[in-house]
Amino acid sequence: SDAEYDKLMRELQQLEEMYPELITPDSPTQRVGAPPAEEFKTVAHLKPMLSLDNAFNEEEMRRFDERIKRELGKENVIYTAEPKLDGLSVELVYENGVFVRGSTRGDGYNGEDVTENLKTIRAVPLRLREGKYGIPRLLAVRGEVIMHIHDFEELNKKLIERGEEPLANPRNAAAGSLRRLDPKETAERPLDIFFYEIMVVEGLKINTQWEALEHLREWGLKTNPLVKRCKNIDEVIEYYNEMKEKREQLSYEIDGIVVKVDNLEDQEKLGIKARSPRWAIAYKFPPREKITQVMDIIVQVGRTGTLTPVALLKPVDVSGVTVSRATLHNFDYIREKDVRIGDWVKVIRAGDVIPEVVEVIKEKRTGKEKIFQMPDKCPVCGSHVVREGAYYRCTGGLSCPAQLKRSIAHYASKGAMDIEGLGPKIVDLLVDKGLVKRISDLYKLTIPDLLRLPGFALKSAKNLIESIEKSKERSLDRFIYALGIPNVGEHMAKVLAERFKTLDNLMNAREIELLAIPEVGPETAKSIVDFFREPKNREEIQRLKELGVKATFEKMEKKEGILKGKVFVFTGALKSFTREEAKRIVEELGGRAVSNVSRNVDYVVVGENPGSKYERAKQLGLKIINEEEFKKLIGRA
Repeated sequence: SDAEYDKLMRELQQLEEMYPELITPDSPTQRVGAPPAEEFKTVAHLKPMLSLDNAFNEEEMRRFDERIKRELGKENVIYTAEPKLDGLSVELVYENGVFVRGSTRGDGYNGEDVTENLKTIRAVPLRLREGKYGIPRLLAVRGEVIMHIHDFEELNKKLIERGEEPLANPRNAAAGSLRRLDPKETAERPLDIFFYEIMVVEGLKINTQWEALEHLREWGLKTNPLVKRCKNIDEVIEYYNEMKEKREQLSYEIDGIVVKVDNLEDQEKLGIKARSPRWAIAYKFPPREKITQVMDIIVQVGRTGTLTPVALLKPVDVSGVTVSRATLHNFDYIREKDVRIGDWVKVIRAGDVIPEVVEVIKEKRTGKEKIFQMPDKCPVCGSHVVREGAYYRCTGGLSCPAQLKRSIAHYASKGAMDIEGLGPKIVDLLVDKGLVKRISDLYKLTIPDLLRLPGFALKSAKNLIESIEKSKERSLDRFIYALGIPNVGEHMAKVLAERFKTLDNLMNAREIELLAIPEVGPETAKSIVDFFREPKNREEIQRLKELGVKATFEKMEKKEGILKGKVFVFTGALKSFTREEAKRIVEELGGRAVSNVSRNVDYVVVGENPGSKYERAKQLGLKIINEEEFKKLIGRA
C-alpha cells in the first residue's frame, strides 16, 4: 500500500542520512534528486522511434494482412495485438541493468532527455530484475507514459481549486507533466507507464514480439495485461471489437489497437519506410460523436497569429469528457458546413482529443440562427487582420500577446539574434512570470530579475544577460529575419538587407519596389508591407532601437569560394558543427544550403540518424557524403 511504501521510504532516507556512502544511483531516494534544468538536452535514440500507419476499417486491415502474407510468401501470419495507449512515447536505456537515460520520441531520431523526470515514475525500475533471462549488457526499450482517467480528474480538481487552468485531457496531462523542467513537479503528478517494445538488446536472442513482452515482464518492466497473440487476421479483428467494447471500462484512454507481425525475423524482412515500420499498423477506433447546440462562435489567436474560429457549445458528455467548445478550423470550413450561431450540430472528438463540429442538423433550424463573420481587427491586440487563402492572420506579430512566446523564441533563435540560453522553456518562464510582455522587454531584464526565477543561479543569469546584450550588435539581415515577418526566411532577409541597406528603407518600401526584386513574389511582398504598415510593429521596432539594437547592414562579399554554385542539404546530427554552423560555412565558401532534397542539390551531407531526406537522396541518385568527406571538401579535415 502507499502507507507501507512511505514508511519504508522514510526508513531508507534515515539510513542514507546516517551512511551517505551507501547511496546508489538506483536507490528509490534518488528518484527526485536532480535540480531543475534550464532546458532539456537533445539526445539521439539508439534506434529510430517510428510512428505507425493507420487503418480505420476492417477492409484496410485485411489489405494490410494480404500485403504482409504476399511479401513474406506465407499463407498465414501470427500477430501480436495490444491496446493503443493515448500518452507520450519514450525510450529508456539500461546499461548492465541500471537505468541511465530516458528520452521523448521527438522527431523519431532525436528526443528530449527526460531521465530525471522518468525516475520519478514509480513504475520505472531504476534497476532491472534479473529474472530467468539474466541482465543484458545494454537494453533500450520503448514505453508509453500515461495518466489514468481518475488521476487526471483529481489533478484537474486541484488545479481549479488553486485558480489554475484545468488540463484538456489525460494525454496532454501526461505529456506536460513529464516535460516539466523541475523533476520535483513531475514527481507530484500521478504518472504511469506501460512498456511494449525492445528496441536494442545485447547478449540475448529474442525471436518474437510475444517473447519480447515476456522478457520485459521478467525484468520488472510493466506490460499491458490486455495484449493478445492472434493466430490470424480474423482473431485480430475479434480482438479489436473486444477492445472497442471494453474501452469505456478501462482506467486509461485508448484510441485503437496496435497490430504487429509477431516474428521478429519477418519484421526485419518487411523493413521500414521513412517514418513508419511496414510490419505494424494502428487500427483506430471511430471518433466519438454527440449532438449539441452552438451557443456562440468566438475567435482565438494562435502563436503564429492565425485566427481560428471556435464554437462555444451547450456542454455535452462525449464518452466521459465534457465538451463545451470545438474547433471550426477556418472561415472556409464554416461556410462549407454552413455553421451558424444557434445551430444544432454533430460533434466528434477527433483522435479522441480535439472536439470538432462535423455536421449541421439543418432540419432543426428555427430561422433565428445568426451567420458568423470573421473580424477585421485582432480580438487580442486590435491589429489589422489580413486574409491568406482560407486563413485570417493578425499582423501585430511583435506586439500581439497571443503570439508573444513564439515571437520571442524566434527572435532569439540561432539564425536570428542568436541569444544563447534563451530557449522555449526559459521564454515560457519569462512570459508566465510577467517579466517579458513584449520582445523589447528582453533588453530591460536584470540579473536580480532572473535570480527570482526557478532554475537560475548567478552564473546562468549573468550568461543570459550577456547574451542578450551581445545580440544588440547583430546585423541587419539577422534582425529582419528575427522580426518574424511571414514568408521572410533567412535567405530572403539577406536579399532584403542587400537591397535596402537600412531598416527604415525597408519599413517604407512599397509593394511595387519589393516586386522589382527577382526573388520576391506577390505573397511575400504583401506580407512585408502588411507587417510594417501595422503601427504596433513600428512602435516595437522603435523601442528596440532606443534600447540599443543596432541592426546595421554588413556588406556581403560575393563569394568566389571553393563551393561556388554548389547546393547542399544536411540531414542527421553532425559531430563537429551545429546545423547552422555547417550552413554558414557553405555560404561563406560561395555555396548554398537548402532544406529540401531535389534534383538541383549537388551534395547531401549525412550525419548520425539521418531522416527521410537521406532516403529521398538515394532515390534521386544524388551525391551523398558523410561528415568527414564534407570536412575535406571545405578544407577542415
